[in-house]
Amino acid sequence: MKTATREINRVSEPGYVELFTPKLVTVLREGYGLAQLRADAIAGLTVAIVALPLSMAIAIASGVSPAQGLYTAVIGGILVSLLGGSRFQIGGPAGAFIVLVAGTVQAHGLDGLIIATMISGLILMAIGGLKLGTYIKFIPYPVTVGFTAGIAVVIFSSQIKDLLGLTLSGPEPGPILEKFRMIWAALPGFDPVTVMLSGVTILVIVGLKRVRPHWPGMLMAVVGTAVVTALFGLPVSTIGSVFGGIPSSFPMPTLPAFTMAKVQAVLPNAIAFALLGAIESLLSAVVADGMTGRRHRSNCELVAQGVANMASGLFGGICVTGTIARTATNIRAGAHGPVAGILHALFLLAFILIAAPLASFIPLACLAGVLAVVAWNMIEKHAFATLMRASRGDAAVLMATFLLTIFRDLLEAIVVGFALGSVLFIQRMSKTTAIATHTPFVAEDQADVTGRAAAASDIGPVTDPDIMVYRISGVFFFGAAASIGSVLDRIADTHRALIVDFAAVPFLDSTAANTLASLASKADGRGVRVILTGTSHDVRRELFAHGIKPPLVHYEPDIEKAVGRLRAELSLAATRS
Repeated sequence: MKTATREINRVSEPGYVELFTPKLVTVLREGYGLAQLRADAIAGLTVAIVALPLSMAIAIASGVSPAQGLYTAVIGGILVSLLGGSRFQIGGPAGAFIVLVAGTVQAHGLDGLIIATMISGLILMAIGGLKLGTYIKFIPYPVTVGFTAGIAVVIFSSQIKDLLGLTLSGPEPGPILEKFRMIWAALPGFDPVTVMLSGVTILVIVGLKRVRPHWPGMLMAVVGTAVVTALFGLPVSTIGSVFGGIPSSFPMPTLPAFTMAKVQAVLPNAIAFALLGAIESLLSAVVADGMTGRRHRSNCELVAQGVANMASGLFGGICVTGTIARTATNIRAGAHGPVAGILHALFLLAFILIAAPLASFIPLACLAGVLAVVAWNMIEKHAFATLMRASRGDAAVLMATFLLTIFRDLLEAIVVGFALGSVLFIQRMSKTTAIATHTPFVAEDQADVTGRAAAASDIGPVTDPDIMVYRISGVFFFGAAASIGSVLDRIADTHRALIVDFAAVPFLDSTAANTLASLASKADGRGVRVILTGTSHDVRRELFAHGIKPPLVHYEPDIEKAVGRLRAELSLAATRS
């Protein structure tokens, strides 16, 4: 067995050029032929089918025209895949931005939105170019779950009017309580035909997802309702009646009227766009890594997102970010690399140039139904329930972020959530220091010893190259989770068994536990055995709360017993084979 007690800072870092080499270049260097192109073309077409209704629905909910959503998907899809640091990332408009974009349009108009989008692109390029993307990963897990769920609630509330066909007494308010009061007053005037169309849309999407998961449920629902609306002349709002349809041409790049006063006015919005875009894109890239076992380059990805946002603004589009649902669809469809993302954008461009007039018949109630399903899927229900059970501190951070997102402001929610997470960490550290004073932050040097006492700190000479031992020393919390997770992931790539020793870990938080759960799931998919040793009662309770328990992983009291168990299992497997 091969033993290692590697430190994080001993992992060699790639050079600047390597960090910013697009994944497209990497894929082409590996060799790219007709088989790979065919796989990417099928995946690209599949994603385009999903992206077509989503891009229009997100744009309409954001207070802009459906055409601008399609322009964003085309520009974002091409540039994010062309320049990005992820093999499978699909760029385009995202539901998470609906609240921010709609608020910016209301406050500063369309020109203000475009200026804010372009400034956010510059900010993202600066964050990536200065290699600050890694710090985005320091946001605690409860904060990301909380604001994602909060955004989903806000998105759904913004679609109630179109779902029910209500006629409001005035402009729809932004604050959710005022919105609900106005909707409640208009509720008796709901339109049965609109309710039928939105209800059928939701039933078709959800039903096909259950019985025929590989069928394009969203597109089928949109096409079906559009055909019914056109054939029967249903008296409902459509893209054609409200927006005049979609132009059958792509716009030329134009600069908005920049003034210093306008730039200063939209700067807070631009910062919010950049922060949310960075978080959303890197979360999507992490999800893609978890599904494929690949690794993205976060700073390269942020630079690509920045370029895409600047270009989107030039063509009259809205904010571009990595989209989790479309990226996951891309992977499940068998994509080989970034060419799939480029082709998905070209398929959307072909729709604009060839079939855009057909979109005029799409009812807004149908697109509202699409967004209602998207909002429901955005809520990480299992993660939300797990964090509520894990500890009072994590539940408090989660609920504070969730409620502030709904009732106040997204940026405020993230800042407050991060601050609460940091305070929670300090409070836990103070308790840990009082209870477990034998576990210092930095372990002192110790002399070599012999006999059984050596087992805890030095296993001794071993010969099996299939087993790797990794010791984590100190607090395993959100600030260290990304670094430790990447090291463990690399180790698990090349061994049949991984022992992770927690004997020197006084506690870990939910972000670290979630990182370890992702590692364990990926290792299980590769057939790599994972054994955790030396876990205290509190550490094991946190791990169990996040589903890190047998048979996904196994537990042993110390490394020596884990090594003995693995040797016996590997020997038995060799005998049987």
